[in-house]
Amino acid sequence: MLAVRARALFDGVGPGLVDRPTVLIENGRIAAVRPGGVPVVGAEILDLGAATLLPGFIDTHTHLAFDASDDVIGRLTAADDATLLDRIRAAARASLAAGVTTVRDLGDRAYLTLRLRAETARDPAAGPHVIASGPPLTTTRGHCWFLGGRAEGVDGVRPAVRERAERGADVVKVMVTGGDLTPGSDPYSVQYGRDELRAIVDEAHRHGLPTAAHAHAVTGIREAVATGFDTVEHCFFLTEDGVDFDRRVIEEMTRRGVIASLTLGALPGGPPPPAHIARRIPSLVTGLATLREAGVTMALGSDSGIFPVKAHGSYPYGMTAMTDFGFTPLQALRTATSTAALACGLGGRKGRIAAGYDADLVAVGGDPVADVAAVLDVVAVIRGGVRVK
Repeated sequence: MLAVRARALFDGVGPGLVDRPTVLIENGRIAAVRPGGVPVVGAEILDLGAATLLPGFIDTHTHLAFDASDDVIGRLTAADDATLLDRIRAAARASLAAGVTTVRDLGDRAYLTLRLRAETARDPAAGPHVIASGPPLTTTRGHCWFLGGRAEGVDGVRPAVRERAERGADVVKVMVTGGDLTPGSDPYSVQYGRDELRAIVDEAHRHGLPTAAHAHAVTGIREAVATGFDTVEHCFFLTEDGVDFDRRVIEEMTRRGVIASLTLGALPGGPPPPAHIARRIPSLVTGLATLREAGVTMALGSDSGIFPVKAHGSYPYGMTAMTDFGFTPLQALRTATSTAALACGLGGRKGRIAAGYDADLVAVGGDPVADVAAVLDVVAVIRGGVRVK
């Protein structure tokens, strides 16, 4: 048994910090959480001193196959599978070092992240627990077509979903709209009709798989919610010339329990956002407050890999960005832990420090409830009961 001690603990859901906790770990699970420095007999002691313990971070939206270079598409398409898998492994290790103990990978090539999933299940030090979608469903020359997930028409999308189920994917990712990363793709236009989207959701749910909809724009969010998707990725309600947080759509998200998987945050020091993005920020702050007030469940993803400022390992900057968008530090911490676990379908085993949960922990310097920037100072990571940093 391992006994982990620290100055304080945030359990993933509570209203504040627990002082001087001891977390008992056995066989990869949390056996108990004891307060106030209670003596422990017969256990190995790991004393992390003045650190604060948190549940391991959960990244609800990443692309381990993308290398965060200036030519993501070119480098991916030029790489053979062996080279690409090595890059995926490196990205996973970088994420783990930043305290991310679970990732939901929403778009790879040739189902390579499923191979990584098996590797990290055997060896927790190799990377985070992986939730994998395989290649995202998209249209001919649609967003991220180069990942190999083209499927069109009701008669095309149903077998594509079945293929993912047969391959062992954990979630079905769909490019409901286009995206900025793909030349010639329009992020404001819906790529699939309602019949196709309903068929995707129906087939996925028939196989016990959740569905994730790529949609920055309100046009795509509206269609994803209407057709029954479980999570909406990005979910910024963009229009071609601004932002439109449609209250009817938001009310429907709340009613149906649709989770918004927000992709906030970036490394500091990069170029400023383009003018068309910068001018939307005040409206985004107001709109995200509308989501909160309406009771929409929000989780945090990174979209790591797509640009240099979205490098793998940058996930903690998403939590600091959330406070810039009007969230409190506690709200930001929950979106990265307990509610992120819900978005990944793991609410009963991850995202909390409590008896029976997976022993995925991250220790940070300082008090992240007082200043969420403390999450940038990761001093220890435990994955599946094994200290990996």
